[in-house]
Amino acid sequence: MKNIYSPADIKRITEATIGRLEDIETLEPAHRDAMMNRRSAFIEEVGGAVADEILEFRGHGRGDILVFAGDGICGAYALECASALAAEGVKSKVILFNIGGNLLSADTVAARDKFIAAAGRDALNEVINPGQDFQMPHISRRTTVVDGIFGSDYGKPLKGGYQAVARYINEHNAHVVAIDVPSGMTTDLAVGMINRNIVHAELTLTLVGPTLSFFMPENYELTGRWRVLPVAFDEKAMNETQCSAHLVDSGAINTVLPKRSRAASKNDLGHTLVFAGSYGMLGAAVLATRAATHSGCGKVTCHGPRCAFFVLQTTVPSAMFTTDGSDIDIRHFDDPFDADGVAAGPGIGRSEATAAGLENFLKSCYASRKPLVLDADALNIIAEHPSMLDFIPPRSIITPHAGEFDRLFGVQNSQGTRLLLALEMSARLKITIVLKGPWTATVWADGSVLVNTSGTEALATAGSGDVLTGLMAGLVAQKMAPEVAAVAAVYVHGVAGRLAAERSGIAGTTAEDIAAFIGPAIDTILNRRSDASKTTGK
Repeated sequence: MKNIYSPADIKRITEATIGRLEDIETLEPAHRDAMMNRRSAFIEEVGGAVADEILEFRGHGRGDILVFAGDGICGAYALECASALAAEGVKSKVILFNIGGNLLSADTVAARDKFIAAAGRDALNEVINPGQDFQMPHISRRTTVVDGIFGSDYGKPLKGGYQAVARYINEHNAHVVAIDVPSGMTTDLAVGMINRNIVHAELTLTLVGPTLSFFMPENYELTGRWRVLPVAFDEKAMNETQCSAHLVDSGAINTVLPKRSRAASKNDLGHTLVFAGSYGMLGAAVLATRAATHSGCGKVTCHGPRCAFFVLQTTVPSAMFTTDGSDIDIRHFDDPFDADGVAAGPGIGRSEATAAGLENFLKSCYASRKPLVLDADALNIIAEHPSMLDFIPPRSIITPHAGEFDRLFGVQNSQGTRLLLALEMSARLKITIVLKGPWTATVWADGSVLVNTSGTEALATAGSGDVLTGLMAGLVAQKMAPEVAAVAAVYVHGVAGRLAAERSGIAGTTAEDIAAFIGPAIDTILNRRSDASKTTGK
């Protein structure tokens, strides 16, 4: 798995690599010169790496290159990029913001002078007085814009003229490449941002690595695709960084998925029990049960109302069916088998009788410390009866999408704030929270966040969540730790969606298709034939 860094991690690693200008200025001359040379070499390395990416990104037939540079180190990176392009015979125009004439850092001054020497004074427009005489540069749809105005160090919304520049860039739909982060974007998950006041990048070139903000859907139009620049940071600082967030890839899932012995019998592979279905919502029961049967567990039982009997017996004949005798909904949640993996929620409805039965079942499992997988209507019932939250058994898994999460824990204005609250609630309740979305984040009670990389738009279809629930319970039944099973199920679910989309197309993929491809997805991961993830972008 690859690390996802916190903003504090990135700042600490960068400072360990090149120092802080404020500290360097206090050093003795010899030491100061050595540190400044070190900074200069690093900035040159970053600029060269950005230039390489620009040349690859731009390809053939693109228009002019326009570089926007700020007064800090991000501006220095941009100027070094322009110098590197000039060395390759590629011309660019640089707009350098030096408001008032005295804002440039020592890094930016050195990079500016180097660019002038490489490309000539006419290639640089140094903006000192952005008054009425300042003309916005020409931008067309074919222009490649390099955004080096502000990086992550700025950490606050753009104002005034900078805000106007961001809007101007966005309005012209150019090909924008951002250095570090798009100017005006913060990496604080709790900060609400107005996206039109932030540069919208088609490609973001991050330095140390991504932060969690890169995986929030509200930021997708800002970062576009992203890539980590191949530059060297202080090795000791990198090794000492203990990240609590990670990107999940096939290699990690390969090591945790159950490997079936040739001598195994169905009794060795676990029993999954799924509480699902009510009158009018039996499809959810079918999907969850079918997914469990494809998970690799030995036996699957669906417990539902009497009206589900013929439906389940004909659509999932490999599964057993039990009922408490109620005609249209589940009244009693019983586990006479002491099943190894138990899920509840898909399509069970929210009747008073079902809610009462679920509450009794939660309390029983809480007392016996038996973890559950809870989804869909189970979560909606708990949201309507908040006291039930405290009886979710420790180490259970809940799998809310954004709407379900907000009903459970309160309305949030972004996926970023949902993630922050999920961290808090996971620790308090000692459960795993699978926060579903384009980049599903699995939150463990110890504060770890595991971001999935196998997702696809094909999963955005009715019943997809029911498939995930059945798959997850099936993996738990095979003696996987619930926390690990949650991460593995999300990844397998994504690969199954990708394989299904190859056959049916993204728009034509249904939840039934996803369930059918669970087995091939598991084989793909275990055999490492291909990695469905894209860990360096979206």
